[in-house]
Amino acid sequence: MARKKVQYTFDYDSKFLNEHNVKKLAYDLTHDSDNSEKILDCLFTAEVTDEQIAEATGIKLNFVRKILYKFYDVGMANYTRKKDPETQWFTYYWRFDSRKAAQILEKQYNHHNQEIKESLEYEENNMFFVCPNGCRYPFSEATDFQFVCPRCNETLEYKDNTDIINDLKKLESTYKINEE
Repeated sequence: MARKKVQYTFDYDSKFLNEHNVKKLAYDLTHDSDNSEKILDCLFTAEVTDEQIAEATGIKLNFVRKILYKFYDVGMANYTRKKDPETQWFTYYWRFDSRKAAQILEKQYNHHNQEIKESLEYEENNMFFVCPNGCRYPFSEATDFQFVCPRCNETLEYKDNTDIINDLKKLESTYKINEE
């Protein structure tokens, strides 16, 4: 049976908030795309309890809670606690936090792009030498080793890194920015 498509609407405006990014963030936190996506669908439908999510998705309650707490730990989900006057038990009503999710997404996007930039600078500013077994060293280290691999005692040969540089220039963050 096919799941009903849920419309992801956000109560906070950010160029980073879109369905793709939110699902990717959820996967990055849980490493469980199917269950985290089902739980997100519930959070975008209404403010819901963990029991309602478990019932609607068919996911075991302890797995639902585990994922919800991972979302809560980073701030992309929040809850309201209400006490039942008859049973004195607490019920937790969960909701998606658009503002915090946008902050997390922007931070991860910037971090990933910074890593790409630093890698590109490193590749552009160094010459590399490799041995036949694939060990790779920048020129400064290769000279320290007198162009002999310290791991396998093979001769280090110059290796052009133009392909790596070109690949890094094409590389983009896996998060998508909304078009204005």
